[in-house]
Amino acid sequence: MKILEAIHERTAGIDIHQKTAVVSALIEQKNGEVEIITQEFGTSKKRLQDLAKWLLELKVDLCVIESTGVYWKPVHRVLEMAGLTLAVVNARHVKNVPGRKTDIKDSQWLGSLGRYGLLKASFVPDEDLQQIRLITRYRNKLVGMLASEKNRMHKMLVDAGVHLANVVSDINGISAQAIIEGLLNDVAIEEILKQLKGSLKGKATAIREVLEEITLSKRHRFVLSEIRGHMRELEKRLAGVTAEIFEAMKPYEQQWKLLQTIPGIDAVGAAMLIAEMGVNMERFGSEEEFCSWSGMCPGNHESAGKSKSGKRRKGNAVIRKVLCELSNGAIRTKSQFKSKYQTLVIRRGHKRAVVAIGHKIQRVIYCVLKKGQPYRDPGIDYQGLVVKKNAPRWMRALEEFGYLPKPATQFA
Repeated sequence: MKILEAIHERTAGIDIHQKTAVVSALIEQKNGEVEIITQEFGTSKKRLQDLAKWLLELKVDLCVIESTGVYWKPVHRVLEMAGLTLAVVNARHVKNVPGRKTDIKDSQWLGSLGRYGLLKASFVPDEDLQQIRLITRYRNKLVGMLASEKNRMHKMLVDAGVHLANVVSDINGISAQAIIEGLLNDVAIEEILKQLKGSLKGKATAIREVLEEITLSKRHRFVLSEIRGHMRELEKRLAGVTAEIFEAMKPYEQQWKLLQTIPGIDAVGAAMLIAEMGVNMERFGSEEEFCSWSGMCPGNHESAGKSKSGKRRKGNAVIRKVLCELSNGAIRTKSQFKSKYQTLVIRRGHKRAVVAIGHKIQRVIYCVLKKGQPYRDPGIDYQGLVVKKNAPRWMRALEEFGYLPKPATQFA
């Protein structure tokens, strides 16, 4: 009795490294036996084209590629252009037996799993979205570098004895940066205080106490000036990258605007989401599978009828980070996400509550993109808002056209 039946007659497993790709083709013969042919190819474009030609000559039905860093991308691109059917799989899902690991055995194992249909292909976006990902992920790096420089500036100020954070909640604000600029340029304290804006005007006395009797050393000035210059350069580059992302969103403008109707999601956040997950929700099957793919939903660990752990599984780390950032913004809006957060944070804490809100936002994203309709919050009376906004104009129009009597003029 056959326990497993082969789904594909001709499969290939590709174990990819930086310089080489070990390929094992599993070809089922007429008598039912499986012939294994193994070859090694380089990873240059010409050698990858030779690989594609070899697989086409063998009439391979399915090529299984293990997602190894970024090395799989050039291989996938060349084979896809050749018209081969590909499945990129998570390395975590194809672990071989420990102690029996070689490149050849790994490639044969991948081919065997693909032959029996035991693998689930990972989501690979189309070429345009892959190119947009390059920009959005680079923007994430720039944001991280800018945050790092801001923290470094804060530490340098404390090292110099300037405890500005004691009286200013955000040392990266306009007034705080004006204070720092004044310190670097030896501007008089009174002149610095004149540049304070907003609520900081009421803290002028406390700020004066912080700034009095402070003398920045030559090296403190040098390092702070270097940090300021680097921050300005990063901000300039960040603005350019953001503009390029917005330009890349033109083909997806409808979905981009729909996502921005969800509380907490701005133009940049919507672009980041589209770059990571695309706009076609059908490929994920259901919203449960969609959330499972990103790793935002609770995990399953049940044995003997008992649930042992709900720890979330690993998924797309980038989209999980973006969703957590967006949920931090959503919980500050007048929407269902705020009330849900307030319910959860008491017993689960801030971090777990934010992940739960991110999970909820992702389910909303699935519905919005699949239906192609803007988000409508169940806790907001949209009709009442429209009436409140337009009622004065409607009343003036009714009076003007005689549907309502004009109010009598009153004389003192």
